[in-house]
Amino acid sequence: MESAKYEPHSIEMKWYSQWEEEGYFQPSMDMQKSPFSIQLPPPNVTGVLHMGHAFNQTIMDALVRYHRMKGENVCWIPGLDHSGIATQIVVERQLANEGLTRYDLGREAFLERVWGWKNTSGGTMEAQMKKLGCSADWTREYFTMDDIRAKIVTEVFVRLYEEGLIYRGKRLVNWDPVLKTAISDLEVENIEEQGFMWSIKYPLKDNPEEFLVIATTRPETLLGDVAVAVHPEDERYQEWIGKEVEVPLTGRTVPIIADEYVEKDFGTGCVKITPAHDFNDYLVGQRNNTPLINIFDLQAKVLTEAEVYSFQANTQVDSIVLPEEFQNLDRFEARKKIVQELTNKKLLVQTKPHILMTPRGDRTGTVIEPLLTDQWFVAMDRTPKNKNSNLSLGDQARRSVDSKEVSFVPENWVNTYNQWMNQLQDWCISRQLWWGHQIPAWYDKEGNIFVARSEEDAILQAGTQDIERDEDVLDTWFSSALVPFSTLGWPEDSDEMKAFLPSSVLVTGHEIIFFWVARMIMMTTHFTGKIPFHKVYIHGIVRDHEGKKMSKSEGNVIDPVDIIEGVDLETLLKKRTTGLRQPEKAEQIKKETKKLFPNGIDAYGADALRYTMASYASLGRSVNFDLKRCEGYRNFCNKIWNATRFVLMNVENQDCEQEENIELRYSFVDQWILSRLEETKIAVTEAFETYRLDLATQILYEFVWNEYCDWYLELAKVQLKDEQEIVQKTTRKVLLQVLEVTLRLLHPIMPFITEEIWQTIAPLAHAKKQNSIMVSSWPLSQQDNIDEKSANKMELLKELVNSIRNLKVEMGLKTGVKPPLLIEGKEQELKDIIPYLPMIARLSDVEFLSQLPADLELPVGIVGKIKFVLKVEIDKEAETQRLNKELEKLNKTREKLENKLNKPGYQEKAPQHLVEKDKAELSTLLNKIKDIQVQLAQLQR
Repeated sequence: MESAKYEPHSIEMKWYSQWEEEGYFQPSMDMQKSPFSIQLPPPNVTGVLHMGHAFNQTIMDALVRYHRMKGENVCWIPGLDHSGIATQIVVERQLANEGLTRYDLGREAFLERVWGWKNTSGGTMEAQMKKLGCSADWTREYFTMDDIRAKIVTEVFVRLYEEGLIYRGKRLVNWDPVLKTAISDLEVENIEEQGFMWSIKYPLKDNPEEFLVIATTRPETLLGDVAVAVHPEDERYQEWIGKEVEVPLTGRTVPIIADEYVEKDFGTGCVKITPAHDFNDYLVGQRNNTPLINIFDLQAKVLTEAEVYSFQANTQVDSIVLPEEFQNLDRFEARKKIVQELTNKKLLVQTKPHILMTPRGDRTGTVIEPLLTDQWFVAMDRTPKNKNSNLSLGDQARRSVDSKEVSFVPENWVNTYNQWMNQLQDWCISRQLWWGHQIPAWYDKEGNIFVARSEEDAILQAGTQDIERDEDVLDTWFSSALVPFSTLGWPEDSDEMKAFLPSSVLVTGHEIIFFWVARMIMMTTHFTGKIPFHKVYIHGIVRDHEGKKMSKSEGNVIDPVDIIEGVDLETLLKKRTTGLRQPEKAEQIKKETKKLFPNGIDAYGADALRYTMASYASLGRSVNFDLKRCEGYRNFCNKIWNATRFVLMNVENQDCEQEENIELRYSFVDQWILSRLEETKIAVTEAFETYRLDLATQILYEFVWNEYCDWYLELAKVQLKDEQEIVQKTTRKVLLQVLEVTLRLLHPIMPFITEEIWQTIAPLAHAKKQNSIMVSSWPLSQQDNIDEKSANKMELLKELVNSIRNLKVEMGLKTGVKPPLLIEGKEQELKDIIPYLPMIARLSDVEFLSQLPADLELPVGIVGKIKFVLKVEIDKEAETQRLNKELEKLNKTREKLENKLNKPGYQEKAPQHLVEKDKAELSTLLNKIKDIQVQLAQLQR
């Protein structure tokens, strides 16, 4: 500790590089030790550290450091996800600035460009994780598109195909018309927007004077209608079921069908069914075996000829020429024109404003179109061929959780998992991109498919070299789902596979329970016969101070690195107004930012940020991040630093007698703090074991600040001035011992400051058995060291001191005044406590009397059976006013308690211990009231 002031930046820079150079982050690979392993949810290669990452990674690193200190064989495997869509967009935008598209470059040159970007800009996240203090084993870092993972991805795809679990088919998918690719549900944002509801007449085929009124938010899709549905129990339409109606503007008729999907009481109770452009309609069409009519091309423009498909054949069976006036129109232009035509033909009944949830691509912001396209799928509930197991992928994932082999923390997230699993659909794994794992499938001229591990194998299968590879790539989640075993040497049975599969815990957010967690369970159990992890710890989502989701497009993001290193206001404003979804909000965001951070953001350091994040790690669903809490924990770091400086001033170059066989004299104060240290060890260990880092931070904060610093250090000053050398030696030993152990308890959450201080304190405490605190041993608790007698005595000392201080305030005494204290009672009963009172309570003297004089006219302090006064002249009128106010307060509390106890049936029905507690509280209140009444009487006399 060279600096008198806590300076986080210099400490953090120094220690991280030393830890890494010493190899402390790597597992021991001692197979006799208990393993503890964690897989880092691989962040996107395009990403930078955001508050969600800081939260997630603080939790993981704290757990990793805790288990490493327990002497376990610890492995934290970091990695980066190739992030197909996000990465391709970044590079395509670069090309656009140069006036180019990926098609101008061609696939091979474009991929070279992406790899170049990845190699120069893709390491940002690793550097930022190191700033946060993450002790991951960087020698094991992987990239989901590196050569090892590429080979494994191909192997998995081929095996699943050979087992009949991967197939190609035409299905309805989320289609992004800008990216021209299918995207996952997780990449779709459902945004509440103002739209319209159009009510349209569908005339009865046999009698055009009769019609059904259909309400829709998407009139353009009527070109693809295949039916009108009503509820089977809706009495209004029983006679209509089985008849046909005309689809406006198309010249086609469709049947009226009955399906329970329709809500009788919503709108008119009639729904148009367009299976090729609506996910719910797709299911209705499937149940009723309707055709599917696709009316849009890949740019979401109206086709010249609509494509008609069959659910049974899964191929195009027909085509329909669409009305010429709508052909080649963008879907929203087509909407306008169709509404106009409906109006002209008097088929539009009503147009009214309507709030709706619009699905938009999270990368492009465009409205997502449900579209029928040829895609590759993984079957979720199909039994594999050529495999001993008769369980489907879905079955394996369900069974792993039902059997509690995989458990969730908190447990209620099992319900979310099961909801997903009960609605399981086949997984669309193909994407129409260039960046990603290209699907290992080839086609001959006749369209036959050959899935193979290499082009050479495909040629052998096809019997010809005239084959072409599928241009699609795999969904990013496909390679991510293999991470539990693709990072451990599979398909070889390596030492890592034996030691670290299953991993101990997966730490992640609830939004990817299905997209990642469930799929890892499926893939890992299917290919290794093992579960991927024992526990899934689900943490909340970090939101801003008002509870809003943090989003760059909303301008309310706080960069964790800015909290660690600090940022000036100008830079902060620029960051918060770049990439806004609504640029017109820039001025408003600047105004709000200046109000929140008038001088920018101070440098709080990684430890303060980590402690803040750990304090938020409760079992809740969301976290409202407040920078004031971070400021409070920076003050906590300062408190620890200054407390250490006090300890060093009193122990350096002194005889601390740390040897076990030296006889020492422990005061009740020493015994109390050592006892509280044992209780803290037990509580913090329990908090780590149960994933309650919020409780660990709370327990440690209260112990360090309220007990060690505010009480023990102050009381130690008295002991250090004691005439007996043995008392001084004992005090120095306890000061060091408690501080050294506390540093180890704090280390998993605050690694940097604890390492810096420990390097100085541990040798003085004769506790430096390792070169770093991060590989020192976790403090073991000893229940026998908990001393209740000293705790009771300390509690009495605290109450006395606090009561004396309160009495001083109530009497209006200035801080520097040191009055004598008169105590009614026997000195023998308080002999251990008295020596501390003059310094701690700032008194000139302590005197014992058999009874306090009746004519003192002074306010009387009461702690239990102890009565005392501060011997000073007082203002009778002010003291009478104070006592009357206190009496009024006590009488109100007494009245409430008496009403509670006198309530009919309470004493008979309530738990006996609560009744006894209330009675004891009432008795204490009555005694206090009596004492105040006596004091008032004395003042009046």
